[in-house]
Amino acid sequence: MQISEEQLIQEALKAKERAYCPYSNFRVGCSLLTKTNKIYTGCNVENASYGLCVCAERVAICKAVSEGDRQISTIVVSCDTDEPTFPCGMCRQTIIEFCYAGNDIKIIAIGKDQTKPKYSKGSEVIPFAFVPKDLNVDPQLENK
Repeated sequence: MQISEEQLIQEALKAKERAYCPYSNFRVGCSLLTKTNKIYTGCNVENASYGLCVCAERVAICKAVSEGDRQISTIVVSCDTDEPTFPCGMCRQTIIEFCYAGNDIKIIAIGKDQTKPKYSKGSEVIPFAFVPKDLNVDPQLENK
């Protein structure tokens, strides 16, 4: 059964409710869909040592990769902002790592008003990205 965009949005909203953000109060939830039709979710997890904070997008990607699922097709990011907010630079670079061999990840950003999502692609959110081929590496992104 095909996963709908609306299902992914709902999963990102649920993940946002689990955010641990006592310092910024900036809740973020993420859901991603893989080519195997599985959904992985993540929320931001803050820490008193700010450098240890982890973004929702990277949590979801790490969960997928740790389960052997590396072929990401869509990512939804949910924030409590008036306008949809796209991933930060570190998350964009992480997303780019999984845009390979013609696979371009669809990115959907939603704010408080979930009826006005904004769309982009991994290849658009960080032009001139540093990617595995710059290191002469074949990242072996097929599922393990």
